[in-house]
Amino acid sequence: MARPVQYNTTIKYQGIPEGYMGEGYMATNLEKVVGLARKNSLWPLPFATSCCGIEFMATMGSHYDLGRFGAERVGFSPRQCDLLMVMGTIAKKMGPVLRQVYLQMAEPRWVMAVGACASSGGIFDSYSVLQGIDQIIPVDVYVPGCPPRPEGILDGILKVQELVHNESLRRRHSDEYKSLLAGYGIE
Repeated sequence: MARPVQYNTTIKYQGIPEGYMGEGYMATNLEKVVGLARKNSLWPLPFATSCCGIEFMATMGSHYDLGRFGAERVGFSPRQCDLLMVMGTIAKKMGPVLRQVYLQMAEPRWVMAVGACASSGGIFDSYSVLQGIDQIIPVDVYVPGCPPRPEGILDGILKVQELVHNESLRRRHSDEYKSLLAGYGIE
């Protein structure tokens, strides 16, 4: 005896932008739709130099599954990624390389400093270690820890998603943003 097919008629829309909905149509603000699309399709570029990179590998594994947040496609080409995840100790000699990677990324781009070393130099208070990547590139989200647990990295991704979702399309062309980049010597 064949079982009858049951259709799900109670569909819940999760995270859709506010607007007007009816049978077969939806009208909303373009900024909200673009924010939603960007939020759920982040392409991270891992720049891992130390133990925080190992924690990121655990975050990408099946137990924590970063892919469920729309950031599954990890890229290693700066021109194809929009989220730079700096993980680990950055030596001062590595600073220009990190800056070049940041400049090769297309706009809009976001930066996440993962761990104590990327955020503030960590335990390495020496002449050769950069005391935070915010000395050479602007940082959007800091993830604390030495090294941070995968839950912390996931929380950082959620913070970046919230920032991306609420960002105006015109923010990148504003005078405040241009003056922020000018403070880092970026045109």
